Amino acid sequence: MTGIVQLRPVGPSAVLAEVGDAASALALAGWARAHDVPAVEVVPAAESVLFDGVADPAALAAQLRGWEPGEPPPPGPAVEVPVVYDGPDLDDVASRWGTDVAGVVARHSEVEYVAAFCGFAPGFAYLAGLPDALAVPRLSSPRPRVPAGAVGLAGAWCGVYPTASPGGWRLLGRTDATLWDQSRAEPALLPPGTRVRFVPQ
Repeated sequence: MTGIVQLRPVGPSAVLAEVGDAASALALAGWARAHDVPAVEVVPAAESVLFDGVADPAALAAQLRGWEPGEPPPPGPAVEVPVVYDGPDLDDVASRWGTDVAGVVARHSEVEYVAAFCGFAPGFAYLAGLPDALAVPRLSSPRPRVPAGAVGLAGAWCGVYPTASPGGWRLLGRTDATLWDQSRAEPALLPPGTRVRFVPQ
């Protein structure tokens, strides 16, 4: 099957498509939604896409043969997230990037990120777009409590903590944006495919 490493059954009515990386997973998920594949839910992850509520796995497999890797996903909605850049790891990231705090703010906020997938906690989006050259390692020892709204980096991923929790990402700042609200039609502020800009405050 072109572009898909393997299809695996998951329980009686779900199929997992393994694709190899987050960009391919997001592209496949977008393509699948645009082509009305026979699944109730389409959920991208880091290296796969879960198709849930599949009544006919053979029909799904046949339709997925039409997907070609490298096809960009359709552009998602754009969201601006206001950020106060006062995080405890700013100086550390500045040192790793060979710049000062103002340089970190400029580089971080000039990128248009894309929510590749959600996980870890409801509303937590793994945001792709930071150049690999700016990747930073996780903390060697996670913090016991990271406040809700904290904006952080881990590897080349960016993310915003929707609720207070332990965490090992390097923190650049904070936002008052509500990442998860079950009273909204779409509870997650940054569902997969969303284009995200951070706006310094």
